[in-house]
Amino acid sequence: MQQFFDTYLPHVAPLKEEFITSTWQTLYMVGVTALIAGILGILLGVILLVTDKNGIMANPFIFHILDKFVNIFRSIPFIIMMAMIVSFTRWVVGTSIGTTAAIVPLVVGTTPFFARQIQNALVEVDPGVIEAAQAMGTSPLGIIFRVYLKEGLAGIIRAASITIVNLIGLTAMAGAIGGGGLGNLAIARGYNRFFNDITLVATLIILAMVFISQFIGNLLIKKVSH
Repeated sequence: MQQFFDTYLPHVAPLKEEFITSTWQTLYMVGVTALIAGILGILLGVILLVTDKNGIMANPFIFHILDKFVNIFRSIPFIIMMAMIVSFTRWVVGTSIGTTAAIVPLVVGTTPFFARQIQNALVEVDPGVIEAAQAMGTSPLGIIFRVYLKEGLAGIIRAASITIVNLIGLTAMAGAIGGGGLGNLAIARGYNRFFNDITLVATLIILAMVFISQFIGNLLIKKVSH
């Protein structure tokens, strides 16, 4: 094994601690961002759903404002958005560089994407179930929690799985411009110094995270679908 590392991955073994630290930084960014953006995304997605013209609380004014907000922020390339909100990031966390600072643009970039995924997932809920709940006198809030979020749970998990995969990719991009994590390690230690083995291993770890998140998502979908 040592001979294999010495021959094919000569620069990886000396950076073992950095790989561990960078992996935890990436997991930290993904975890915190997923929690915050998950809550905000579900809230925003539900509001978009219920205020649409066919929604249970139709409100064209609120819907069009939020709809345009989501479309605009989904359209801005992440690396440009990081530069655009640098002052906001500095105001929120006190700095614009580092792993914690990277969470701010990650949340801003992920929330609209997840909100649209949630909206699309909940649209698939059987309208007949919603009509039945309305006929029974269930309040709009009751319909949201007892019908939309319950009946659309598989779709929500699927949307969350897709979003986390996308988020892992964004953390690598954030790392490439000073956010820490595996992206920073791959660029600063690998690409910039022409150490391709470092870039390769960092990429493989990121891919492992993606495959694991997809596997867990698929298991949860199967569990709630039966």
